[in-house]
Amino acid sequence: MWVGVAGIASLYIGSTLPTPIYPLYRQQFGFSEFMVTVIYASYVIGNLAALFAFGRLSDQLGRRPTTLIAFAVLFASVLCFLAATNTGWLFIARALNGLAAGLGAGALTAWIAELEPGHSKARAALLASAGNLAGLGAGAIIAGLLAQYGPWPLRTSYVLYLLMLLTITFLTLSMPEGVDHIVRKASELSLRPRIGVPRNIRLAFIAPAAMAFATFALGGFYAALTPGLLSQRLGQHNLAVVGALVALFFGTGAVTAARTGTLTPRTAMLISTIMLLVGLALLIAAEQMRSIVTLVIATVISGAATALGYRCSLQIVNEIAPAEQRAELVSSYLLVCYTANSLPVIGVGLLSLGISALSAHLAFAFILGALSVIACVAGWRFVL
Repeated sequence: MWVGVAGIASLYIGSTLPTPIYPLYRQQFGFSEFMVTVIYASYVIGNLAALFAFGRLSDQLGRRPTTLIAFAVLFASVLCFLAATNTGWLFIARALNGLAAGLGAGALTAWIAELEPGHSKARAALLASAGNLAGLGAGAIIAGLLAQYGPWPLRTSYVLYLLMLLTITFLTLSMPEGVDHIVRKASELSLRPRIGVPRNIRLAFIAPAAMAFATFALGGFYAALTPGLLSQRLGQHNLAVVGALVALFFGTGAVTAARTGTLTPRTAMLISTIMLLVGLALLIAAEQMRSIVTLVIATVISGAATALGYRCSLQIVNEIAPAEQRAELVSSYLLVCYTANSLPVIGVGLLSLGISALSAHLAFAFILGALSVIACVAGWRFVL
């Protein structure tokens, strides 16, 4: 089980590894801040490919083969980053990264649940989400420190990451398979996606969908736009600081997810909404006042809000899903999460081309705040 948790953390380390290095890529390849958002968002192309084409793969091929395929795709992604000589390589690397994460996370999440000694779905979900967030935080801090203080700032973190992946791949080979009936013939393999929300729970689905969108969009903001915010508005160019701030966001989320497992969805959603509103307000205030201290406080509160929103929304989806349509509903939930992680970031980038970055971020904060309130009201009215 713990190897599975380490595996899911390893998958997501690669998702934030490029974040502190984006300023160096901008200098090296000469692209704009808006292009940073587009490169970041190309991750969702791989996510959606995994969801639509390979979402059911591990149920048919088995957890181990699917996880190993995901790690192989991740190897290819890291090699593209290492070989990057222009912006095109970054797009390919990010798309492959998203494909690996989408493919491997589903298999490993299910595998962790199957290997949990007490067969506790709640504990398994808690460990998987904590591993996810811990990996996102670790990737940012490792890359930031190595890019700022280590040799070959565009290469060193990826080389070390490759060694880590080799280790976790070797450990994965020792894990017992969790699927009893594995498809042996290609003709029996079905890749048709199962996505949909049953008519009788569509109102109930509004709450977790809106909360997931708000929290994942905020996570995307920190991963994609924090380097530009720190350098352009706060005058902070140290890449280790960039990595530390992103790591603080996801690290706070990991701790929050691990320590709040006893909260009911009602309580978690209410606390998440309040904290999200406070965090967004402080984020805008930090940018307006050019205050790094205020930004750190906003990051801690926002990270905790994101973890709570993610956990309670996923728990609600699991509770309202009819047993025979659980796969369809979970896939619909993941579609919301993947979209939220990337498209709003592009929207902020586009707005910044016509208005000031502060105004674009203010619009972003207003929309996310409104969504979290809608989620909370809908949750109390239709679900909780």
